[in-house]
Amino acid sequence: MPRLTVIMGERRTEIPFEGNPTVRQVLMGKQVPVHHPCGGHGVCKKCALRMEGQLSPRSDAEKNLPAEMRLSCTTVLLGDACVWVNQDAMTAIQHDGIMQDVTLNPMDGHVGAAVDVGTTTVAVRLLDLHTGEVLGVETRENPQRAIASDVIGRMEAAMQNEGEALRRSICGAVEEMIGNLCKKAGVREADMRVVTGNTTMLYLYTGKDPACLSCAPFEADCLFDLKEGDTYFPPCMSAFVGADITCAVLASGMMDAQQTALLVDVGTNGEIALWRDGQMLVSATAAGPAFEGGGIQMGCGSIPGAVDKVWVEDGKIRYTAIGGAEPVGLCGSGIIDAAAALLDTEMIDETGAAEEDELLIAPSVFLTDRDIRSIQLAKGAIAAGIKTLMDEQGITADDIDVMYLAGGFGSHLNLASAARIGLIPQALVDKTAVIGNGALSGAHMMLLNKECMEKARSIAAKARTVNLGGNPTFTENFMECMMFE
Repeated sequence: MPRLTVIMGERRTEIPFEGNPTVRQVLMGKQVPVHHPCGGHGVCKKCALRMEGQLSPRSDAEKNLPAEMRLSCTTVLLGDACVWVNQDAMTAIQHDGIMQDVTLNPMDGHVGAAVDVGTTTVAVRLLDLHTGEVLGVETRENPQRAIASDVIGRMEAAMQNEGEALRRSICGAVEEMIGNLCKKAGVREADMRVVTGNTTMLYLYTGKDPACLSCAPFEADCLFDLKEGDTYFPPCMSAFVGADITCAVLASGMMDAQQTALLVDVGTNGEIALWRDGQMLVSATAAGPAFEGGGIQMGCGSIPGAVDKVWVEDGKIRYTAIGGAEPVGLCGSGIIDAAAALLDTEMIDETGAAEEDELLIAPSVFLTDRDIRSIQLAKGAIAAGIKTLMDEQGITADDIDVMYLAGGFGSHLNLASAARIGLIPQALVDKTAVIGNGALSGAHMMLLNKECMEKARSIAAKARTVNLGGNPTFTENFMECMMFE
């Protein structure tokens, strides 16, 4: 039987295979961490790896790659072969978060695990349910990224008979993380889990068919608020606004005060909640993976060498890279800063037009004109979503008392840069409270006080979803927000 030899640093693993699968299929079968942001369609070229051996002829999509590099999603194995896999992973996944104080009235058991299953990352926090003490935290990339980088790609994969692979991938990772934490803490096992995430992530985690989320009328046949064995899944608000936002709203306490409050979780899916006069409006907008490096030619995660801060000094672009390493690409915060710096130096104008095809940010690190368009689409979607909810309430940013910025991306965001490119309204910069991983904190609160489950139900019940698809107000706002401020 032929074998694919996978080389990761000093480690070599031989994987036998039958027939003529693609390299992607063999790697996915053994959960080897290789990203396929475009879902394996040979478009993004992010799965290019060094390969040698009995391989199919080069495809048109590979014609501009170095001779030793091949796309794992299009390269077919014809016999024995070798592939070299980069071990780089995100090193700065957000797990801290601000939350409301709770009286200890825990769920049943001795040890609990709060789990946030994000589209890009996974975070687990282990708790002593008797004392409320945090016993440990572990984070990693969502292994489902090896199949597709966004929820649309994963729904497509699930509907093409890869649903079980997606479920095994994420459930296996979570159980491994919980096991690692229990071992380090010296406890036998976790008795209870609260698993939160957006609606699609919870469908994929539980193995439910996401077909209802993928086509009109886009209505979920399950909004969770259910317990399966030792795991509780908090309520989602709609097909597009999930339990992660329910938990973040709970953690922020935004509904407990007499104020007009906005909560924004900026990520692959921009989720927004607006609380005013006893009414909760929520919405979600597909920003795409640009803010997490996806679809950006030199985009990357928070790895050593990722440019994470960019500014203009004496008319020149300056930068820092994670770990002080040589620059290798741009992570999310660096992408926003870089766009702002390009505007400040007039290397791009308010329409996003540039005179150069490649805009140098750091040595060998640049943004292309296509990257700028991707940034405009992503920031335009978030900004238009915010504006549409404000329009629905007949208010402006001046009427908002506080904006809660949730999620890992928001925790590292330079607010001035975000306002400079028009991602968030300038009027909200000084009104922003960064709450970190609000989804994880909300799950944490439920483990320590069972009454928080009822609060979460109340939050979800009060939420009215404003659909943006086909919404003329959103369409108009999006066209306006595509421009840089």
